[in-house]
Amino acid sequence: MPLNRRRFIAALSPAVLAQSNLDTAINDGRVIDPASGLDAIRSVGIANGVVTTLSAKPLRAKRIIDARNQVVCPGFIDLHSHGQSDENYRYKARDGVTTALELEIGVSPVKQWVEARRGKALIHYGASAGHVPARMAATNDTSDWLPAGPAATRAATDPEQIRTLELIREGLREGGAGIGMGIAYTPFASRAEILDVFKVAAQAKVPVFVHMRGAGRKDPGVVDALQEVITDAAVTGAAVHVVHLNSSSGQAFELGLSIVRGAKARGVDISYEAYPYIAGMTRLESAIFNPGFREHLDMDYKDIMLVETGERLNEETFKKYRKEGATVITFSMRDQDIDQAMAAPDVIVASDGWIDKGKGHPRAAGSYARVLALYVRERKVLSLMDAIRKMSYLPAARLEKFVPEMRRRGRISAGAFADIVVFDPARVRDKATYQNPAQYSEGITHVLVNGTAVVENEKLVEGVFPGQPVLSKVTV
Repeated sequence: MPLNRRRFIAALSPAVLAQSNLDTAINDGRVIDPASGLDAIRSVGIANGVVTTLSAKPLRAKRIIDARNQVVCPGFIDLHSHGQSDENYRYKARDGVTTALELEIGVSPVKQWVEARRGKALIHYGASAGHVPARMAATNDTSDWLPAGPAATRAATDPEQIRTLELIREGLREGGAGIGMGIAYTPFASRAEILDVFKVAAQAKVPVFVHMRGAGRKDPGVVDALQEVITDAAVTGAAVHVVHLNSSSGQAFELGLSIVRGAKARGVDISYEAYPYIAGMTRLESAIFNPGFREHLDMDYKDIMLVETGERLNEETFKKYRKEGATVITFSMRDQDIDQAMAAPDVIVASDGWIDKGKGHPRAAGSYARVLALYVRERKVLSLMDAIRKMSYLPAARLEKFVPEMRRRGRISAGAFADIVVFDPARVRDKATYQNPAQYSEGITHVLVNGTAVVENEKLVEGVFPGQPVLSKVTV
């Protein structure tokens, strides 16, 4: 090579050199990166699934995405996604989600669950080592997903509790992303049994993702439930993540938020999430609807809607469908409580949803677009930067201590994995409704997962499966 050619190449900056080998350039978009605070017009260069370049000028690449008048941000990370199927991943991708995790209930065994999805996932996926499925296995409860047999109706024997803990440890060794715990679904689990699970979490240095024992303003409700998990976290040193603090608090969200913030200010490693809807969803045969639920959950029979038909229940149909088993949507919250949850900069956004053959809750398809449209653009209860932080960086930061790869997700910076969303802030909106949840969000134009396009020009890309398992690296 001529000497002057060598000197020319040596004089080039790394950013310029990277341009010649870029797979994708996202040019001239408003790049928002909550991790660094960047909010500026930039072009993003991607090679081999990784962000290599951030430039004030357009970049050259094999593939160009024109992002003028659009926002470019990290892919959204859903810590609470029960929909772990191709059907659900497609709705997630169209909603800007690049990572969907089943951390509340979790799974058991973890390895089998992960391998069933390897090479077949549109987006990244993962699950916690679940106390509920482990307790179901230990007590021989053969119910579908949520317990309705021995795991929900009686205390576990000492050997069953020992076996439950063994299965949880096994799940963590197989890569379980923390420990999932739905205490409300196992009401006969003693406080000592729950404390033992927290001890395992402390030993493994992973959080417990917990659906608390109680809910609502009436005792024993959200105050008692929060005191249990905060005490367990404090005495063991385990981290705790409170799922759907909004529905667990009911119409006492401000009280619930004040308690968790007080614990956090005094050194408890605690985080919390909320979904952007006034209605929840669960199984009608579960322990959630044991006698007394109307008083404690601030709802009546008419506030329960059958997912399959949209029918609102009464006492007679409640008893009928509870005996048969059914998925229901429950209306128990107020708009002002959700406004406050979305406005709180430390509350992570999660969906807690699933869709099965087109039936389910709109949060499975529209949670993230809904935040951007309703709570940022229309109601203006939070800034765009704060919204993106709550949907990308904060969930990544919650996991990164025990899932090292998450240090490179939830960010747009050199070296970060190229999980990226491009959306039109003027058009983005959720279309999913309670009556028809199976509707894709609008205005999310491009979604990349590890640099591979899964959404292009608001259409799903067929035949690509770049999703990877999200696995912990713990010893227990």
